[in-house]
Amino acid sequence: MQSNGYQSGFGNEFATEALPGTLPVGRNSPQQVAHGLYAEQLTGTAFTAPRHQNRRSWLYRIRPAAMHGPFVPFNQPGLHNDFGSGPVTPDQLRWDPLPLPGADASVDFVDGLVTMAGNGSPEAQSGIGVHLYAANASMQGRYFYDADGELLIVPQQGRLHIETELGVLDIEPQEIAVIPRGIRFRVELPDGPSRGYVCENFGGFLRLPDLGPIGSNGLANPRDFLTPNAAFEDLEGDFELIAKFQGHLWRADIGHSPLDVVGWHGSHVPYKYDLRRFNTIGSISYDHPDPSIFLVLTSPTDTPGVGNLDFAIFPPRVLAAQDTFRPPWFHRNIASEFMGLIHGEYDAKAEGFAPGGCSLHNCMTGHGPDAVTFEKASHADTSKPDYVRDTMAIMFETCKVIRPTAQALDATNRQRDYQACWAGLRKHFNGGG
Repeated sequence: MQSNGYQSGFGNEFATEALPGTLPVGRNSPQQVAHGLYAEQLTGTAFTAPRHQNRRSWLYRIRPAAMHGPFVPFNQPGLHNDFGSGPVTPDQLRWDPLPLPGADASVDFVDGLVTMAGNGSPEAQSGIGVHLYAANASMQGRYFYDADGELLIVPQQGRLHIETELGVLDIEPQEIAVIPRGIRFRVELPDGPSRGYVCENFGGFLRLPDLGPIGSNGLANPRDFLTPNAAFEDLEGDFELIAKFQGHLWRADIGHSPLDVVGWHGSHVPYKYDLRRFNTIGSISYDHPDPSIFLVLTSPTDTPGVGNLDFAIFPPRVLAAQDTFRPPWFHRNIASEFMGLIHGEYDAKAEGFAPGGCSLHNCMTGHGPDAVTFEKASHADTSKPDYVRDTMAIMFETCKVIRPTAQALDATNRQRDYQACWAGLRKHFNGGG
């Protein structure tokens, strides 16, 4: 399956066909579909969801998705939704990058997933799962889908060639892909070894945030989101279908490629976005606004302004606020933050936070710039702008406590001395004299 181009826009009703005449005119399920295809509806929201929130697509495919063997449990112990029920440490947590597989192992995207943290559950249809992946092999004869949530995929090293039922997404570091619930796909690694971050969203689908007083422009622009044109495989053979369902993995034999959709129309679709196109907003007088100005996508809850998942980035930008401590200030939040670094350096940490690494700061856990960054920023010349270049950090933020998994707490790449980065902060209090 080769990439066949993209359509731009976010949340649109798209229509695309790989063979002319595939899409029926004036109806969704005619008595006989063109080219001997089957009509199948894929529904991502309740049938009666409001029109502006409704997500569904009609697929016209060689064989319906019901055709496969029985599912049996599949063992991949690194990927799960077991976030535990015991106490959660309020410690600040940080990890080095996940090691890449050795040359003597063949690890694809599914086998390379490791669950770091999460909250909620697929059963409750709220919360998130946070995973890392490290792989060195393309998926061969294997296809995957997640019935529990949509997948936000953020590569840090190496490009990903993602072949889905609805077409192809090619992404590189500093780009993202979102694969909605239920859509089957395969991942190939054009550059060899690859790693990155995956956030599994159990709640409402990700959407663009409202802009409020910012107005009609800024942050992520809808036209910069790309969804694939139709492309299909007509392959028969001994293949494997892996499903994630209710927190567990299952496998079934399948005698054909499930990526056999010849045409489709709808809004329940995969898409990609280049983070470098983000239009950053900031202060040009003093202080700086809350980090919500860096919000790319949000999964809302029933409470206005409170996100089940907020996906934010910290891209290159100009800091112009005068007489202001310009890096992120010391803070404690009601929300919980899981951060990753794609490229360069993060402006709140002088060292220890490497590309591919991650950190977790939970509800009301104090965090902020390390000692070196604080001293440097406290004495910087703020009469001149500071150009933050060559960087890209990401954050998965949620209104609920993010519970680290046992395997993450026990991991050899966990930095058990992370708190030491604040140990050098000196007492400056002069007693008011």
